[in-house]
This record gives sequence, structure tokens and C-alpha cells, in this order.
Amino acid sequence: MGAAPQAPRTRVTARARDLWFDAGSLSLNLVATAGRRPVGPLERMGDAERLAAWCRGVGLTPAPGYDPDALLRSLHALRDAAYDIASSLLDGRRPSPASVNLVNELAAPEPPAPRLELTPDSVRPAPGSALLPEDALLSVVARDLIDLVSDASRRERLTRCASEVCRMLYLNPPSGRPRQWCSMRRCGNNAKAAAHRRRKAATDEGRRAPESGST
Repeated sequence: MGAAPQAPRTRVTARARDLWFDAGSLSLNLVATAGRRPVGPLERMGDAERLAAWCRGVGLTPAPGYDPDALLRSLHALRDAAYDIASSLLDGRRPSPASVNLVNELAAPEPPAPRLELTPDSVRPAPGSALLPEDALLSVVARDLIDLVSDASRRERLTRCASEVCRMLYLNPPSGRPRQWCSMRRCGNNAKAAAHRRRKAATDEGRRAPESGST
């Protein structure tokens, strides 16, 4: 067997560890909590505080009394399965049966239906109707992945960041020019800066070459 691929050397900054919420779908936002796949995964949701921040960022509210460690373990397992399935669509390969079975198992519970209540003047979401027990929260995320795989138009918009360091999976917008980078602010600007440095280095090398050959 050949050596495992190595990720390009790069600094792990606080910004790289930030949670990202711009993948275009709930399940891909979960996948994005582990960066720099498939080599050198970078954990962005490794504790209860980050779990709570991610839930707020994607608009999911765990019901009171949940076990953060247990929910983290379940989300990490779902994250790995979702990455396997979503990346298989791009790579033209068959995902692991274990990944498919886990997603189907987690999607099985019926999430509670949101409810409205009347107020004296209008209408509002019923208090507590957005609270999700652990199995319901996992089901919402798993069902989003199934919806993505089932929708041909969404599958066609699935892509991977061109950065060799990032490789984030995301959905291109339904209209407009497809994105090469997960974010111009992140990987796009980094790629432009790196290209500028390469051009400058090549120019400087070209200027030095005649000098080294002169007598």
C-alpha cells in the first residue's frame, strides 16, 4: 500500500476553528464542523459550548435536560456518515453501507410538528414547539441529508472547495455563477494571495537568472 496522502502544511488559526454555517444545507453545515477532510480533520465542534453554538447557528434547539456528551457523540457519528455519503456523490463511488444504515436509522423518528397559537392580537409559534429531543434533532439533520440526495437539482449543485487545504463540501447557489471556493472571504482570498506570491517569486527568479549568467 502507498503512503497516506498528506495535507499541505498550514497554520491552524482561531479563524480556521470557527464554526461555518454557509454550506447551503443543514446536513452539510454539520459536515463542515470537521474541517480539512479527508486528511488531517480539524475539529470545530468538540465540546458542549461549541455544540450549543452550532445548534444556535443552524436554528435547532435541544430540549432541556439533554446530555451534551451523548448528543456530540451522535452528531459526530452522523457527521462522518453524512460526509461519506455526500462526498461519494462527487467521487463517483459507493458509500459505506454502515453510513447509509446509520442515516436511515437516525431519520426514522418523526420530528415533532411545529405548532402555532393565537394571541390576543396575532399568532405566534407555540412555546416549546421548537424544542427537540435528541432523537428528533438527529432525525431533522439526517432527513436533510436524505432530501439532498433525493433532489436532483440539489445534487447537481453539490461541490467541493478548490482549496487543497479546505475541501469543504457545499451547495452552489441555484442561480448565478458557480463558486470555486467555499467562500471568497476565506479560501478565495487565500488562493489569490498564494497565486500572487508565486507570480512574484517567478518574476524575481527571472530577474536574477540573467545576473547569474553574466560575466
